Amino acid sequence: MSGPELIVGRGVIAEMVTVAALGIPGVARVGRGGPRWRSLIAGSSVITQLSDDGVRVRLWVVARPGQSLVGVAADVRAAVGGAVERLLGMRLASVTVTVDGVGG
Repeated sequence: MSGPELIVGRGVIAEMVTVAALGIPGVARVGRGGPRWRSLIAGSSVITQLSDDGVRVRLWVVARPGQSLVGVAADVRAAVGGAVERLLGMRLASVTVTVDGVGG
């Protein structure tokens, strides 16, 4: 007899990624920069793909003014990786963070 199995949907993964990114002090929001209507055309700000080698995550964030963009991206990448691996128990294949704007 094997142990219990957990099946996690893409929506749950996307929500965990969003929560992890918003936990970074330099992140104003998870989303695309520019006018709000741009998000409607560009699509989701969190994209997840499940494959044999693990979960691939791509997300767009808007940084708070005065923050190091390289630092914000690195912190988001680490937080997302931790959320996927520790909280969801899934293997992480890649995380791509795009800082798409600065502001609130």
